[in-house]
Parts: sequence; structure tokens; C-alpha cells
Amino acid sequence: MLLLFNENLTAFISVIAILGLLIGSFLNVVILRLPIMMEKEWFSQCNELLEITQTDEQTDKPFNLVTPNSHCPKCNHEIKATENIPILSYLFLKGRCSDCDIKIPARYPIIEATTALLSIAVAWHFGPTWEAAAALLLTWALITLTVIDFDHQLLPDSITLPFLWLGLGISLTGVFTDPASAIIGGLVGYLSLWSVYILFKLTTGKEGMGHGDFKLLAMLGAWLGWQAVLPIILLSSIVGAIVGITLIVVRGRDKNIPIPFGPYLATAGWITLLWGDQIIQTYLTTMSISP
Repeated sequence: MLLLFNENLTAFISVIAILGLLIGSFLNVVILRLPIMMEKEWFSQCNELLEITQTDEQTDKPFNLVTPNSHCPKCNHEIKATENIPILSYLFLKGRCSDCDIKIPARYPIIEATTALLSIAVAWHFGPTWEAAAALLLTWALITLTVIDFDHQLLPDSITLPFLWLGLGISLTGVFTDPASAIIGGLVGYLSLWSVYILFKLTTGKEGMGHGDFKLLAMLGAWLGWQAVLPIILLSSIVGAIVGITLIVVRGRDKNIPIPFGPYLATAGWITLLWGDQIIQTYLTTMSISP
């Protein structure tokens, strides 16, 4: 298969584009349901701790990434396979439920299209290689984390921790970095933001960021090595500052309302995944450090 794709890059890009659309549709499910699943688990743990008996309604209805089937939140119309084709179904239905005519949020096709476009970028950059396969997995995880953190200010451990270990495992193959750099990257990624968090809390008495941000940067450090941690922090800080100032000036957002940092870390991590070496080299050249 790799030989076939090597001979026909267009076919490879086309397959990845279709795969990206399908994965994007699945990511919509994860983004919607995973925070609810986490909330249900928290309630269950609290009830168990407080020795509160859960009602039949709370315990009898399974809710996960598979069950129940996708349905309209207003009329409970079960979405058919023909109504769940990425982007095309949204256009065919004119963005409305086929049963009750409620408007379907545009974010669903946007996430599908974004997943496809970023997947194409990864495929184009790495070509039909195992590096592309690994980078695609990381890309899809970062998209999911970005949207969940934007919506709920949560970075689920069920994504960051498995991908941290996966990054360490992949380092054994030397795909993006070596094992030593990956281990140090995980440590540096976590401790760098944790140190900032502690200093900010000691100085102001407030929590400047969530613990999920530490784990996300540790995950990226495990994938890309300790050398990528500083560029990721710098890029995410620049993007975050620009977006934050824009929201305050243009949209009048209250500066005291917290803005999730995870999306900027994820964006910076993805950029570094593809162009980290060029960014670092450009920086060193600009600073006249490189010979």
C-alpha cells in the first residue's frame, strides 16, 4: 500500500482527505459526549462518596461514545446514515433537522472540514510514511482537545495521558525524537507550566491555569522532545496574547473572564510538529546564533 501511495501521491492525499472527513465526524461525537461522560462519572463518584442512591434514570440509561445513537436534541429524531455523511448531509439538509427543522450548528461541518484540511496538510508534509500515520493521530487528538477546552475549559486525562504514553512509545522508533529527548520533554513540559502556576498562585493567590495544561505540554514534549517545549510555549503565548487582546478590544470581552490556554498550546504544538525545525533554525539565524 505504501508503495502504491508513493507512486501516486494524489491518491494518497485523496484517501487521507476522505479519512479526515470521517474522523472529523467521529470527533464531533467525542467532543460532544466526552465532557458529559466525565460529568456523569463525577456525579457517580460523589454519590458513592456521600452514600447517595442513584435513581433508575441515572443508572439505567447507558451513555458513551457508541450509545445512544446520534439523534436530534430537540425531537430525538434518530439520525440516519444518509443524514450523517460529513459536510454533504449538512448541505443537503440545508443545516436543519429533517424532522423538526431545528437549525443544526455549523460547527459540525466546520470541525469535519478542519479535520480533513489538517489531515491533508500532514499527509502532504510527511508523505505516505509511518511519520504521517503517527502525526495524524496526534493531529486528531489536538483537534479534540482544542474544542473541548474551548467549550468547557477541560483537557480530559482520557486523551492527554494515553497520548503522552503513546508519544514515549513512538520515541523508541525515533520517528520524531529519541527516547531520552522524549522523557526529558515530558518532564520539562509538565514542570515548566507547573512552576509558572505555582509562582503565580503564590504571588496573586489565584490559579492562573488548569492542571490539564501541564499535562498537554508534557504530552507534546513526549512526542516532539524537550527541544520543542520552548518554541511551543513562545508560539502559544504569542497566539494567545493576540487572540485575547482581540477579544477584549473587538468583542468587549471582560478581561477577568478566563480564556483557555489549551487551544493555543495545541495549535503551537501542531505547528511545531510540521515546521518546528524550520522555526528553530530561523530563530537561531535571526539571533545570529547559528554559524
